[in-house]
Amino acid sequence: MAWEAPPRLVRALGETAPAGDDWLARLPAAAEEAVARRGLAVERVQVPGGRSSLVLLVRLPEGTPAVLKLAPPRARPESERAALARWAGLGAVQLLEDGAGAQDGALLLERLHPDVSVRSLPEAKALLEAAGTLRRLWVEPPAGHVFETVAERTGRQAAAMRASAEAEPEVAPLVEAALAAREALLAAPPEERLLHGTFRQSKVLSGERMPWLAVGPDPVVGESAFDLARLVRDRVEDLIAQPSGPATTRRRIKRLAESLEVDQDRLRGWTLFRAVESGVRALRVGRPADAELLLEFAGWL
Repeated sequence: MAWEAPPRLVRALGETAPAGDDWLARLPAAAEEAVARRGLAVERVQVPGGRSSLVLLVRLPEGTPAVLKLAPPRARPESERAALARWAGLGAVQLLEDGAGAQDGALLLERLHPDVSVRSLPEAKALLEAAGTLRRLWVEPPAGHVFETVAERTGRQAAAMRASAEAEPEVAPLVEAALAAREALLAAPPEERLLHGTFRQSKVLSGERMPWLAVGPDPVVGESAFDLARLVRDRVEDLIAQPSGPATTRRRIKRLAESLEVDQDRLRGWTLFRAVESGVRALRVGRPADAELLLEFAGWL
Protein backbone atom coordinates (compact mmCIF):
# COMPACT_ATOMS: atom_id res chain seq x y z
CA MET A 1 0.00 0.00 0.00
CA ALA A 2 1.82 3.09 -1.24
CA TRP A 3 0.36 6.44 -0.17
CA GLU A 4 1.16 9.73 1.52
CA ALA A 5 -0.65 11.50 4.34
CA PRO A 6 -2.80 14.36 2.96
CA PRO A 7 -1.05 17.75 3.14
CA ARG A 8 -3.84 19.19 5.30
CA LEU A 9 -3.28 16.49 7.91
CA VAL A 10 0.49 17.00 7.87
CA ARG A 11 0.09 20.76 8.23
CA ALA A 12 -2.52 20.58 10.99
CA LEU A 13 -0.66 18.00 13.07
CA GLY A 14 2.54 19.96 12.60
CA GLU A 15 0.91 22.92 14.36
CA THR A 16 0.09 20.89 17.46
CA ALA A 17 2.70 18.11 17.61
CA PRO A 18 4.78 18.06 20.80
CA ALA A 19 8.55 18.00 20.43
CA GLY A 20 9.83 14.61 19.36
CA ASP A 21 6.47 13.28 18.22
CA ASP A 22 6.95 10.78 15.40
CA TRP A 23 3.37 9.61 14.84
CA LEU A 24 3.29 10.80 11.24
CA ALA A 25 6.54 8.99 10.48
CA ARG A 26 5.12 5.77 11.93
CA LEU A 27 1.73 6.18 10.26
CA PRO A 28 2.33 4.18 7.04
CA ALA A 29 3.43 1.10 8.97
CA ALA A 30 0.61 1.49 11.51
CA ALA A 31 -1.95 1.79 8.72
CA GLU A 32 -0.66 -1.30 6.95
CA GLU A 33 -0.82 -3.29 10.18
CA ALA A 34 -4.37 -2.11 10.94
CA VAL A 35 -5.54 -2.98 7.42
CA ALA A 36 -3.91 -6.42 7.48
CA ARG A 37 -5.26 -7.24 10.95
CA ARG A 38 -8.82 -6.71 9.72
CA GLY A 39 -8.39 -8.21 6.26
CA LEU A 40 -9.42 -4.98 4.58
CA ALA A 41 -8.98 -3.92 0.96
CA VAL A 42 -7.92 -0.28 0.65
CA GLU A 43 -9.56 1.79 -2.07
CA ARG A 44 -7.91 5.14 -1.42
CA VAL A 45 -6.97 7.77 1.11
CA GLN A 46 -9.70 10.35 1.67
CA VAL A 47 -8.37 13.74 0.50
CA PRO A 48 -8.26 16.41 1.75
CA GLY A 49 -9.45 14.41 4.76
CA GLY A 50 -9.49 15.60 8.34
CA ARG A 51 -7.09 17.71 10.35
CA SER A 52 -6.45 15.20 13.11
CA SER A 53 -6.62 11.75 11.52
CA LEU A 54 -5.95 9.64 8.44
CA VAL A 55 -9.12 8.34 6.78
CA LEU A 56 -8.87 5.31 4.50
CA LEU A 57 -11.78 4.22 2.34
CA VAL A 58 -11.77 0.44 2.59
CA ARG A 59 -13.85 -2.67 1.99
CA LEU A 60 -14.49 -5.39 4.52
CA PRO A 61 -13.55 -8.99 3.62
CA GLU A 62 -17.11 -9.60 2.37
CA GLY A 63 -16.99 -6.45 0.21
CA THR A 64 -18.97 -3.99 2.35
CA PRO A 65 -17.65 -0.42 2.03
CA ALA A 66 -16.28 1.04 5.25
CA VAL A 67 -13.83 3.59 6.65
CA LEU A 68 -10.69 3.00 8.70
CA LYS A 69 -9.65 5.99 10.76
CA LEU A 70 -6.27 6.36 12.45
CA ALA A 71 -5.49 9.23 14.80
CA PRO A 72 -2.61 10.06 17.16
CA PRO A 73 -3.14 9.45 20.88
CA ARG A 74 -3.42 13.19 21.56
CA ALA A 75 -6.58 13.20 19.40
CA ARG A 76 -8.16 10.84 21.97
CA PRO A 77 -9.41 8.11 19.58
CA GLU A 78 -10.58 5.94 22.49
CA SER A 79 -12.77 8.79 23.70
CA GLU A 80 -14.26 9.02 20.22
CA ARG A 81 -14.86 5.27 20.27
CA ALA A 82 -16.66 5.48 23.61
CA ALA A 83 -18.90 8.30 22.39
CA LEU A 84 -19.78 6.51 19.15
CA ALA A 85 -20.61 3.39 21.14
CA ARG A 86 -22.88 5.44 23.40
CA TRP A 87 -24.71 6.99 20.43
CA ALA A 88 -25.00 3.57 18.76
CA GLY A 89 -25.57 5.09 15.33
CA LEU A 90 -28.33 7.50 16.40
CA GLY A 91 -27.28 10.76 14.78
CA ALA A 92 -23.67 9.64 14.37
CA VAL A 93 -21.61 7.32 12.22
CA GLN A 94 -21.81 3.66 13.30
CA LEU A 95 -18.90 1.71 14.77
CA LEU A 96 -18.32 -1.59 12.98
CA GLU A 97 -16.24 -3.30 15.68
CA ASP A 98 -16.15 -3.23 19.44
CA GLY A 99 -13.22 -2.25 21.62
CA ALA A 100 -11.95 -5.81 21.77
CA GLY A 101 -11.33 -5.72 18.04
CA ALA A 102 -9.42 -2.46 18.03
CA GLN A 103 -6.42 -2.79 20.29
CA ASP A 104 -4.42 -0.64 17.88
CA GLY A 105 -6.62 2.43 18.46
CA ALA A 106 -7.95 2.51 14.88
CA LEU A 107 -11.66 3.01 14.28
CA LEU A 108 -13.56 0.91 11.75
CA LEU A 109 -16.67 2.86 10.74
CA GLU A 110 -19.59 2.65 8.35
CA ARG A 111 -18.98 4.37 5.02
CA LEU A 112 -20.83 7.65 4.51
CA HIS A 113 -20.54 9.96 1.51
CA PRO A 114 -17.31 11.75 2.45
CA ASP A 115 -17.66 14.46 -0.19
CA VAL A 116 -21.25 15.45 0.68
CA SER A 117 -21.67 17.40 3.90
CA VAL A 118 -24.47 19.58 5.24
CA ARG A 119 -22.27 22.54 4.28
CA SER A 120 -23.16 21.83 0.64
CA LEU A 121 -26.75 22.90 1.31
CA PRO A 122 -28.06 26.48 1.23
CA GLU A 123 -27.29 28.21 4.52
CA ALA A 124 -30.74 28.14 6.10
CA LYS A 125 -31.29 24.48 5.20
CA ALA A 126 -27.79 23.57 6.36
CA LEU A 127 -28.34 25.12 9.80
CA LEU A 128 -31.67 23.33 10.14
CA GLU A 129 -30.26 19.91 9.25
CA ALA A 130 -27.13 20.39 11.36
CA ALA A 131 -29.15 21.47 14.39
CA GLY A 132 -31.45 18.47 14.04
CA THR A 133 -28.47 16.12 13.92
CA LEU A 134 -26.86 17.77 16.94
CA ARG A 135 -30.02 17.39 19.02
CA ARG A 136 -29.86 13.59 18.61
CA LEU A 137 -26.35 13.49 20.09
CA TRP A 138 -27.23 15.22 23.37
CA VAL A 139 -27.76 12.17 25.52
CA GLU A 140 -27.04 11.41 29.15
CA PRO A 141 -23.38 10.40 29.55
CA PRO A 142 -22.83 6.79 30.63
CA ALA A 143 -22.37 6.09 34.32
CA GLY A 144 -18.74 6.28 35.41
CA HIS A 145 -17.70 7.92 32.16
CA VAL A 146 -14.12 9.10 31.64
CA PHE A 147 -14.91 11.86 29.13
CA GLU A 148 -13.28 15.23 29.59
CA THR A 149 -15.64 17.89 30.96
CA VAL A 150 -16.27 21.34 29.53
CA ALA A 151 -14.72 22.85 32.67
CA GLU A 152 -11.55 20.79 32.20
CA ARG A 153 -11.18 21.44 28.47
CA THR A 154 -11.86 25.16 28.69
CA GLY A 155 -9.56 25.39 31.70
CA ARG A 156 -6.63 24.24 29.57
CA GLN A 157 -7.70 26.58 26.81
CA ALA A 158 -8.05 29.50 29.21
CA ALA A 159 -4.46 29.08 30.36
CA ALA A 160 -3.22 29.20 26.76
CA MET A 161 -5.41 32.24 26.06
CA ARG A 162 -3.89 34.15 28.98
CA ALA A 163 -0.40 33.39 27.68
CA SER A 164 -1.39 34.60 24.21
CA ALA A 165 -2.81 37.82 25.65
CA GLU A 166 0.51 38.51 27.36
CA ALA A 167 2.40 37.95 24.10
CA GLU A 168 -0.14 39.81 21.91
CA PRO A 169 -1.56 42.72 23.99
CA GLU A 170 -3.96 43.76 21.22
CA VAL A 171 -6.08 40.66 21.87
CA ALA A 172 -6.12 41.15 25.64
CA PRO A 173 -9.55 42.90 25.86
CA LEU A 174 -11.30 40.12 23.94
CA VAL A 175 -9.47 37.44 25.93
CA GLU A 176 -10.52 39.05 29.21
CA ALA A 177 -14.13 39.24 28.04
CA ALA A 178 -14.07 35.59 26.96
CA LEU A 179 -12.53 34.44 30.23
CA ALA A 180 -15.07 36.42 32.25
CA ALA A 181 -17.88 34.82 30.23
CA ARG A 182 -16.44 31.37 30.94
CA GLU A 183 -16.27 31.99 34.69
CA ALA A 184 -19.87 33.16 34.79
CA LEU A 185 -21.09 30.23 32.72
CA LEU A 186 -19.30 27.63 34.83
CA ALA A 187 -20.59 29.15 38.07
CA ALA A 188 -24.10 27.80 37.47
CA PRO A 189 -24.04 25.13 34.76
CA PRO A 190 -27.31 23.47 33.65
CA GLU A 191 -27.81 19.75 33.14
CA GLU A 192 -24.85 17.96 31.59
CA ARG A 193 -25.01 15.98 28.38
CA LEU A 194 -22.58 14.04 26.22
CA LEU A 195 -21.52 16.51 23.53
CA HIS A 196 -19.88 16.15 20.12
CA GLY A 197 -17.25 18.71 21.08
CA THR A 198 -16.21 19.95 17.61
CA PHE A 199 -19.57 20.08 15.86
CA ARG A 200 -19.95 22.12 12.65
CA GLN A 201 -21.61 21.73 9.28
CA SER A 202 -18.65 19.96 7.68
CA LYS A 203 -18.85 17.28 10.40
CA VAL A 204 -22.29 16.15 9.18
CA LEU A 205 -22.11 13.81 6.17
CA SER A 206 -24.71 12.24 3.94
CA GLY A 207 -25.42 8.58 4.61
CA GLU A 208 -27.48 5.65 3.41
CA ARG A 209 -28.85 4.56 6.78
CA MET A 210 -29.93 8.10 7.69
CA PRO A 211 -29.85 11.25 5.55
CA TRP A 212 -27.28 13.01 7.76
CA LEU A 213 -24.86 11.63 10.34
CA ALA A 214 -22.19 13.30 12.47
CA VAL A 215 -18.54 12.27 12.29
CA GLY A 216 -15.29 13.20 13.96
CA PRO A 217 -16.32 13.99 17.55
CA ASP A 218 -13.92 15.12 20.23
CA PRO A 219 -16.46 14.29 22.93
CA VAL A 220 -16.88 16.26 26.10
CA VAL A 221 -19.47 16.31 28.89
CA GLY A 222 -21.17 19.59 29.68
CA GLU A 223 -24.05 21.88 28.75
CA SER A 224 -25.62 21.85 25.32
CA ALA A 225 -24.88 25.54 24.66
CA PHE A 226 -21.15 24.76 24.52
CA ASP A 227 -21.71 22.35 21.61
CA LEU A 228 -24.08 24.66 19.78
CA ALA A 229 -21.67 27.61 20.06
CA ARG A 230 -19.38 26.28 17.34
CA LEU A 231 -22.29 26.01 14.93
CA VAL A 232 -23.15 29.70 15.42
CA ARG A 233 -20.01 30.81 13.61
CA ASP A 234 -20.17 28.33 10.75
CA ARG A 235 -19.29 29.97 7.41
CA VAL A 236 -17.69 32.81 9.37
CA GLU A 237 -16.00 34.09 6.22
CA ASP A 238 -19.44 34.68 4.69
CA LEU A 239 -20.67 36.44 7.83
CA ILE A 240 -17.67 38.76 7.86
CA ALA A 241 -18.22 39.63 4.18
CA GLN A 242 -21.81 40.76 4.84
CA PRO A 243 -22.53 44.35 5.90
CA SER A 244 -25.28 42.83 8.03
CA GLY A 245 -22.94 40.27 9.61
CA PRO A 246 -23.48 41.35 13.26
CA ALA A 247 -27.27 41.41 12.87
CA THR A 248 -27.22 38.05 11.05
CA THR A 249 -25.18 36.57 13.89
CA ARG A 250 -27.63 37.83 16.51
CA ARG A 251 -30.54 36.34 14.58
CA ARG A 252 -28.67 33.05 14.22
CA ILE A 253 -28.07 32.86 17.97
CA LYS A 254 -31.75 33.55 18.64
CA ARG A 255 -32.98 31.05 16.07
CA LEU A 256 -30.64 28.24 17.14
CA ALA A 257 -31.27 28.82 20.84
CA GLU A 258 -35.02 28.73 20.37
CA SER A 259 -35.04 25.71 18.06
CA LEU A 260 -32.87 23.63 20.42
CA GLU A 261 -34.26 25.04 23.69
CA VAL A 262 -30.95 26.55 24.81
CA ASP A 263 -30.63 29.77 26.80
CA GLN A 264 -29.66 32.60 24.41
CA ASP A 265 -27.33 34.34 26.86
CA ARG A 266 -25.47 31.14 27.61
CA LEU A 267 -25.18 30.39 23.90
CA ARG A 268 -23.84 33.90 23.28
CA GLY A 269 -21.31 33.50 26.10
CA TRP A 270 -19.94 30.18 24.89
CA THR A 271 -19.89 31.48 21.30
CA LEU A 272 -17.71 34.36 22.49
CA PHE A 273 -15.36 32.09 24.42
CA ARG A 274 -14.96 29.55 21.64
CA ALA A 275 -14.45 32.18 18.92
CA VAL A 276 -11.78 34.00 20.92
CA GLU A 277 -10.08 30.73 21.86
CA SER A 278 -9.96 29.66 18.21
CA GLY A 279 -8.80 33.12 17.14
CA VAL A 280 -5.88 33.38 19.54
CA ARG A 281 -4.89 29.79 18.78
CA ALA A 282 -4.82 30.61 15.06
CA LEU A 283 -2.65 33.61 15.84
CA ARG A 284 -0.33 31.46 17.95
CA VAL A 285 0.27 28.86 15.22
CA GLY A 286 0.81 31.36 12.43
CA ARG A 287 -2.59 31.66 10.72
CA PRO A 288 -3.18 35.42 10.97
CA ALA A 289 -5.92 35.54 8.32
CA ASP A 290 -8.02 32.99 10.22
CA ALA A 291 -7.31 34.80 13.47
CA GLU A 292 -8.50 38.11 12.04
CA LEU A 293 -11.82 36.62 10.91
CA LEU A 294 -12.50 34.90 14.21
CA LEU A 295 -11.57 37.85 16.41
CA GLU A 296 -13.65 40.25 14.32
CA PHE A 297 -16.59 37.86 14.69
CA ALA A 298 -15.99 37.65 18.45
CA GLY A 299 -16.06 41.43 18.63
CA TRP A 300 -19.71 41.39 17.48
CA LEU A 301 -20.72 39.38 20.53
